[in-house]
Amino acid sequence: MAAFAKTSPIALHPDHPSNQTTNCQKAEVLSFSHRLQTHHLSLKRTHEVSVLNTSPSSSSVTVHNPNSEIYRLCLTGNLEGALKHLDSMQELRISVEEDAYIALLRLSEWRRAYDEGARLYSYVSNSVKRLSVRLGNALLSMFVRFGDLVSAWYVFGRMEERDVFSWNVLVGGYAKAGFFDEALDLYQRMLWVGMHPDIYTFPCVLRTCGGIPDLARGREIHVHVLRFGFESDVDVVNALITMYAKCGDITSARLTFDRMLRRDRISWNAMISGYFENEECLEGLRLFLFMRELSIDPDLMTMTSVISACELLGDERLGMQVHGYVMRTEFGGDVSVYNSLIQMYSSVGHWESAEKVFSKMEYRDVVSWTTMISAYGNNMHPAKAIETYELMELEGILPDEITIASVLSACACLGHLDVGVKLHELANRTGLILCVLVANTLIDMYSKCKCIDKALDVFHSIPDKNVISWTSIIFGLRVNNRIFEALIFFRQMKLILKPNFITLISVLSACARIGALMCGKEIHAYALRTGVGFDGFIPNALLDMYVRCGRMGPAMNQFNTLKKDVAAWNILLTGYAERGQGASAVELFERMVGSLVHPDDITFISLLRACSRSGLVTEGLEYFHSMQHHYCITPNLKHYACIVDLLGHAGKLKDAHEFIQKMPIEPDPAIWGALLNACRIHRQVELGELAAYHIFEKDTTGIGYYILLCNLYADSGKWDEVAKVRRSMGQKGLTVDPGCSWVEVKGKVHAFLSDDDFHPQIKELKAVLEGFYEKMEAVGSRGPEKSSIDEVEASKAEIFCGHSERLAIAFGLINTAPGMPIWVTKNLYMCQSCHNTVKFISKVVRREICVRDTEQFHHFKDGTCSCGDGGYSREPNL
Repeated sequence: MAAFAKTSPIALHPDHPSNQTTNCQKAEVLSFSHRLQTHHLSLKRTHEVSVLNTSPSSSSVTVHNPNSEIYRLCLTGNLEGALKHLDSMQELRISVEEDAYIALLRLSEWRRAYDEGARLYSYVSNSVKRLSVRLGNALLSMFVRFGDLVSAWYVFGRMEERDVFSWNVLVGGYAKAGFFDEALDLYQRMLWVGMHPDIYTFPCVLRTCGGIPDLARGREIHVHVLRFGFESDVDVVNALITMYAKCGDITSARLTFDRMLRRDRISWNAMISGYFENEECLEGLRLFLFMRELSIDPDLMTMTSVISACELLGDERLGMQVHGYVMRTEFGGDVSVYNSLIQMYSSVGHWESAEKVFSKMEYRDVVSWTTMISAYGNNMHPAKAIETYELMELEGILPDEITIASVLSACACLGHLDVGVKLHELANRTGLILCVLVANTLIDMYSKCKCIDKALDVFHSIPDKNVISWTSIIFGLRVNNRIFEALIFFRQMKLILKPNFITLISVLSACARIGALMCGKEIHAYALRTGVGFDGFIPNALLDMYVRCGRMGPAMNQFNTLKKDVAAWNILLTGYAERGQGASAVELFERMVGSLVHPDDITFISLLRACSRSGLVTEGLEYFHSMQHHYCITPNLKHYACIVDLLGHAGKLKDAHEFIQKMPIEPDPAIWGALLNACRIHRQVELGELAAYHIFEKDTTGIGYYILLCNLYADSGKWDEVAKVRRSMGQKGLTVDPGCSWVEVKGKVHAFLSDDDFHPQIKELKAVLEGFYEKMEAVGSRGPEKSSIDEVEASKAEIFCGHSERLAIAFGLINTAPGMPIWVTKNLYMCQSCHNTVKFISKVVRREICVRDTEQFHHFKDGTCSCGDGGYSREPNL
């Protein structure tokens, strides 16, 4: 998965509501320089009058008024000089005029100088006992602009009198910071104290209702608009349209739009974009055409919205027509239009067209580069995404959080850990690591690059973890085989946040991995209680969990309740294939076709595997040939590998080799691996060595192939060759994972490693096993590590099996009631010695014992196995 949500990094026009300064903010202050100049002229006139009507001494005092110097410095934007002059006035205990403080506060706000503003506030607090409306509003405006709502609220509380501007500023501040409920509460208090809202109040409050969204409150405020007589104000009605659209009531938005006596471009844009946001793209496009019929020229926001609508519709042809139209307008060269076009072409799968648009841009901003990088990533070209990022670096463009997240996703796909680490360092230097999007993508990248400990470090460093953070680390632990930790993190998450359906799918996959049936059932119940049991892929994930836990009864119950898509049929087919139940798989496939569900390529992989394991050679070949002729599915490498496996297991090694030689596509290591496995089963060393030669020409790191070759030599008694292969593995740094088996007892999963001497019951477990070994010897069964043949098998098992399932079975026997079945899951394949031992145990204790190794299920009952005694020799999971 990667690990972030798809975004459209499109630069919006300045008139777009999300980029506009809100009307509340417009009401905070007029242009700084304009108001300051007006104040300066007023002081000048006052000075002229004083010269005409007072004595020379008094005029001299006016001319040398120390506050005038503050006004002059503020007018020139010299905040540092003005503050130094203020300091000197404070030292000389010269009174500072209120207008001087206001000028300084507005300059600090304009310069975004928080420290200086806080310093001014301390001066005001110490020297002014009563905050006037003007001075209080200046402080409010400054603190709201800085985002310091705590100080703004304190100032608001100190003001003995407030005007509508005071309330508007605070309401707008809370709304802008995302405290929508608090903003609406302030609006209600404003009405309670008898303050009448103005044309600047309603746009702020209506946008707040849209942000929640809260349609009921929005309708209530619409009534207030009518009551206070602002129904004809264009800005207010535009805000009403936006509110209804954001709340999903597009019908009311259109009624409000149609009743407008006068509309501006923002009105049209609000209505058109409202349709697009509510996925009524065709209505939005019709309104756009009507707008053009009325000879109303669109603006930049209109055009980017229309391009985005083509993206939502997925209509490539319409997108090309809009592309041609916008290029003929005055906005054809605007960077935001180019960015929207790149995103649109990317979304319909035409990354080449997006590439052409990108190459024609004279100027590219960070959004342009990010959109192109995302286009490559979304269209499965991660290498191009990384290459584009490297070009962006050469251009000196600093990435933003979306850029880094997009490139990290590409690194995760390719396993490029080195690039990912550099991006991590860059995120630390620039502070972007604090962005949860970047942190979540880092977790995904490190997890897929097998650096789960670094992923955990990133996870623990996130101050405000969201659902995606928890889901990413749970998935990461799952793919790195740290299943128990994944389940622990899931339980911790439920105490803090509500998991989404993706989280549940990841946890169900973890349960299926170790056969944790009871945990899977708990998640099933949780999904039903929380109402997500039928969302997305959860029904199929539950089906997969039951199948992989070996419970075909519950699996069929789940299957029968589903709206059966091809994925559900495939999961059940895979279950039959893993059990070697070819006849059942064939019957299910015929039911699937009879239900008018069209099979896909995965369907035939499962079907062919089932035929292979059941010896249905003729049927398997017929299905293979019918793929292309009857179902129009072109066989891929996996299908060819299934046929090689089918022929090989039937002993037709020569036919399998000829089949490979006649393939229309070049065979990959997996196909030669299937032949090597068949040679191992039938001890054909010469042909097996030929298969291994072809494998290692292309893949020198696949540990499973080395294991197959070792087994081939060991079965043939060629221990010198086994030693050579093992030395080669050591030189390449290839190691076999330690054997681990899991058994669920009383709802709790227990894990056992090979040679585990640390378990609290280890002495009892070994005593139970020794008892079985003695009984096997007494009846003449081959015990482990006896006879020359057993020595061969024991050596193989020590390397590639580990016997961990024996400890798990012994634990289950000790801790469960007599007659209860025992279900074990292990991470390696099951050796012949273990297979014989478990068969004997099942006969002695008269219990059903099921062991799922990396390849299939072994269902032991009364001394026999469902695999027909051939399953233990299957190859490891490659």
